[in-house]
Amino acid sequence: MRIIGCDYHPSGQQVFGIDTESGEIFADRWIAHTGSELDEFYGTLPAGVVVGVEASGNMLWFERRLAQYGHQLRLGDAAKIRTKETRKQKHDRRDAELMARLLVENNFPDLQWVPSLAERDQRQLLMHRHKLVRMRAQVKNQLQHIAMNQGEQKKRQLWTKAGRELLEKLPLDFWTARRRDDLLRWLDLLNRDCESLEMAVQQAAEARAEARLLMTHPGIGPVISLGFVLTVGKIERFARSRQLVSYLGLNPSEESSGERRRLGGISKQGSSFMRLLLIQGAQTAVRGDEELQRQYRRLAAKKHRAVAKVMVARKLAVRMFWMLKTGKTHPELVRMRGSSSHPVVSTTDRLSERPASLRIQP
Repeated sequence: MRIIGCDYHPSGQQVFGIDTESGEIFADRWIAHTGSELDEFYGTLPAGVVVGVEASGNMLWFERRLAQYGHQLRLGDAAKIRTKETRKQKHDRRDAELMARLLVENNFPDLQWVPSLAERDQRQLLMHRHKLVRMRAQVKNQLQHIAMNQGEQKKRQLWTKAGRELLEKLPLDFWTARRRDDLLRWLDLLNRDCESLEMAVQQAAEARAEARLLMTHPGIGPVISLGFVLTVGKIERFARSRQLVSYLGLNPSEESSGERRRLGGISKQGSSFMRLLLIQGAQTAVRGDEELQRQYRRLAAKKHRAVAKVMVARKLAVRMFWMLKTGKTHPELVRMRGSSSHPVVSTTDRLSERPASLRIQP
């Protein structure tokens, strides 16, 4: 069996190949991604070669190319791979050799879950919508400034039919009018594209049972539910809610030693996009959930509103964990005022973590 450790870069890759039967090193070279060098190398190898590489972005084409030649790609956790190397010397060849040795020793830290190509494509749908919505907000902000410079402060009324007519009739100088007209044209295009993407997200979320279940919670719509399912994957990967919170980077960073314990801000590990969605959903959830609203107001008065939003986002993640774990909707799971007779999770559910009995708590 042949095994290759690959240190991947956008412009090329360093490979280190070992034949497990003879122990022979059959490859130790740099392969450029331009030209036909990569096809000549992997195309001449017998099918079934195992290629280990650190998980990174912008390598979908490489994964498809290996599948075309019948080779197996194994994605490794970059942070765990780095801990396997004790020496401080780091370069491409040493990294490729390290991954090859880990594969030979059956000690390669594979990712626990790799989304399918269809799931990764749906992630692009969410990201594309997110980028266009941000672009639309920037265009609206510029139009607001143009109107305010003319003494018109309409706020949200500027986006009504009357506000549109007001913008079009503003007496402006030549280049200011040109900027206004261009921004209005872009706004129309962005509104059209965002509307079609919203419909696509709605359809994708409705097609998934997990997303439909999550949407029963106040403040969780198609975007957040679909993003959560595509980010988390199978909920069975997490034995406890704390593991999920840590995976999303919503757990506090910690630096403790001896009797001293120091907790800092959230670790911010994992998907920053999913954390942003949860924080946005938290602002809506507090308006539809009395318990979350009470906790938000208490922490906002004690600390800061930004801290309170993160707290609600964390609680949303925990609630979504239990909803997927138990298969129950939000009304079935959450009680505004819990008691021993109304637990959050029924005692008949055999879970790996003791559920909260009064309220959802991380």
